Amino acid sequence: MALTGFFLMVFLLQHLLINMLSVISPEMFNSVSLFMGTNPVVQFAMQPILMFSVVFHFIWGMKLELENRSSRPIKYAVNNGAANSTWMSRNMIITGVMVLMFLALHFYDFWIPEVKTKFIDGNWTGMHDGGIRFYEELVHKFQDPIRVGLYVLAFISLALHLLHGFQSAFQTVGFNHTKYTPIIKLLGNVYAILIPLGFAFVAIFHFLAH
Repeated sequence: MALTGFFLMVFLLQHLLINMLSVISPEMFNSVSLFMGTNPVVQFAMQPILMFSVVFHFIWGMKLELENRSSRPIKYAVNNGAANSTWMSRNMIITGVMVLMFLALHFYDFWIPEVKTKFIDGNWTGMHDGGIRFYEELVHKFQDPIRVGLYVLAFISLALHLLHGFQSAFQTVGFNHTKYTPIIKLLGNVYAILIPLGFAFVAIFHFLAH
């Protein structure tokens, strides 16, 4: 869980940096997106690893959740979870499912059309007529207020998931020290807020600007 979590957090940062280019420079966004969409290392090595990480992270999370529940089949007469844990830590599976549902929408919006263009239509350039116009596609998707609202709700769920997941990943691999743990917690809170906020900003920006 921790290792796939680290990988996915690095991916989120990289993905956000590319998406922010759509706000700064559409031409640069198209160029970088074209490189990522046609680079063999990205397509045939990193992308399968990413898919595996998402699936493994979710399945293993479900497994741990079921194990935790089965270890105490009879519930406590009085259970005040808030006394020694946060809402985020007690509901990781809920926020995780919401993020997974968002990923299904995101794949439908962007990944499936890309796969069709490259593997079915045979157009790997992605910029020619009939190919993928990355910036135009992004702007088009974010003209729907319902879709933008769903994306923003998903990013809120992602923030809640990361508020516990970031620090938990470090703790799981044994990085737990009285001196450094508060720093990791602070960095985790900053990451968990800024990354989803950045994604939400991109969606709202293109909705309002076009």
